[in-house]
Amino acid sequence: MFVVASLQACFWLSNRFRLKFIFASQQEFKSKMQALDIRKENLHKKKQEMADYIIKYDQFLKENDQKKQRARMKAEKERELKKQREIDLINMHAETASLKEEKKMLDLNVRKNAVYARYLEKVLEVSSEFQEIRQLLGRYDTLISTNKDLLQTAQENQEVIEKAGAQLAHCIEQKTDEILQYNNKLSDLQTLLDRAHSKALLWESRWAHIQNTAAKKTLLLGTIKMATLNLFQTIVKEMKDEAVAVPLEDTATQLDMIQQHIQRLTEIWQEVTKTDDSTSGTNQTYQNPKKVTH
Repeated sequence: MFVVASLQACFWLSNRFRLKFIFASQQEFKSKMQALDIRKENLHKKKQEMADYIIKYDQFLKENDQKKQRARMKAEKERELKKQREIDLINMHAETASLKEEKKMLDLNVRKNAVYARYLEKVLEVSSEFQEIRQLLGRYDTLISTNKDLLQTAQENQEVIEKAGAQLAHCIEQKTDEILQYNNKLSDLQTLLDRAHSKALLWESRWAHIQNTAAKKTLLLGTIKMATLNLFQTIVKEMKDEAVAVPLEDTATQLDMIQQHIQRLTEIWQEVTKTDDSTSGTNQTYQNPKKVTH
């Protein structure tokens, strides 16, 4: 019993030690996991800080590049502006020189045209209509403008006349073509009319021939009807026992009656002929024995 109790006590102590060891291990594991979580969170924060720093650094680089680009563009514009100013300065010098030359030419023209000014002054002295050279020049400009307007009007009128002439020529040509077409149509219609007259004459002659033929046939038909009626009336007189009611105008029925009467007469004649033949044969038979007897 003591041994069993000792074994149980040892087993209980062993289990308790194991439980303590397991609990200590769990506590250590939890501590390590918490430390790892803290470290992981710190690493995440550092990673986020690094990402923010990288973003800020990239933004700084981009801004720096933009500033450099703007500085380059500004310097380029300033160089171009400087070149343009130099070109403008050269052009201005050239234009100044050209204006100076033009001034010289104008001064020369003024000296040349001074005689005209003096002439205009003399015109004013003898003219009572104008008081100043400006009025005289205004009248001259007005006359020049009027002359230009008249020339333009004359040119426009000439163009209108030319257009009207061209339209008239075109219209005449068109109407001439139409007249030729109408003449051709008239010629064709005259040909058709002549043909129609020829055909009309032909058909008139044919119609006259038809009328003459119809008259002859009508006369022949009347003769036939009269002959038929006479023959029919003769037959009716012979047919005393039969009542016959046929209109005088019904020639077809009369012909049928005549044909039937002729057939009956033919049949009678055939019967009479047969009777005569049989009678003559009998007579010959009676005569032949007599001859043999003698």
